[in-house]
Amino acid sequence: MAENRIEDNRDGTIIRLQGGFYDVMTPQGEIRSRARGNFRKRGISPVVGDEVVLHIESETGYILEVKDRQNFLVRPPVANIDQALLVVSAAEPDFSAHLLDRFLVLIEAKEIQPIIILTKMDLLQGEAEQGVLEAIAAYRTIGYHVIETSSETLAGVESVRPLLKDKTSVLAGQSGVGKSSLLNALEPSLALETSHISKALGRGRHTTRHVTLIPLGEGLIADTPGFSNLDFPHEMELEELRWCFPEFVALQDECKYRGCLHLNEPGCAVKQAVEAQEIMASRHTNYGMFVEEIKNRTRRY
Repeated sequence: MAENRIEDNRDGTIIRLQGGFYDVMTPQGEIRSRARGNFRKRGISPVVGDEVVLHIESETGYILEVKDRQNFLVRPPVANIDQALLVVSAAEPDFSAHLLDRFLVLIEAKEIQPIIILTKMDLLQGEAEQGVLEAIAAYRTIGYHVIETSSETLAGVESVRPLLKDKTSVLAGQSGVGKSSLLNALEPSLALETSHISKALGRGRHTTRHVTLIPLGEGLIADTPGFSNLDFPHEMELEELRWCFPEFVALQDECKYRGCLHLNEPGCAVKQAVEAQEIMASRHTNYGMFVEEIKNRTRRY
């Protein structure tokens, strides 16, 4: 008797890449799949988060089609993100407004909703605590959603859960800021590997080695490898950079010159706001550093 073969096509989402296979979540369950052989010739590289069409043969999946992406982050390689939870530590490693602003620019450029998660709030004390609290207040004034958490005391952790419902989120931040600890606090059964901060280097080891979409809070969240350096994409131009600072955008029509870069131009409303302490001086300083970085990149290429 001929063996019964089950064949059908299904829509699904890639949640994991492993050993040349793609684990795809479908309404009927998770299917381990391969990509079509002609994908490489066509320059198609499926990534976590891609919406795909599967052809199923006897419980084996073959990806027939990768649907158009809503957005795509190169580093980490993940597609179709609704929001980015930008995880920064209040201490160990020390809070870095420069690194946070870099993350915010990369996420704003992709038109992904950013949410700032401050971890390790229980470690703050003295002058450092005052500085971080002032920064938190300033980012909230800009309009960013900021949540203060501690995975040790669990303070603020449950405030994250409702944000995940019906969303595909990416959890991003440098090594050692507590991304995996935050996920473990939200769902202890995950038992994700964590690491302690190196006192000599001031950063943690990369405990997350691959991008994986994890079902959590009635949504999907990508736990991503940590980063200590984030380069701006080659396609980002100066004109685009200034649109990634919402408080600059709110004042740009008040600048004397259209297309003002908010650096050396006379009659710049943004510079006036910085001088009046209505805009964070650190944000404007970081913006200037990012401008130089993009200019230097342009000269090299």
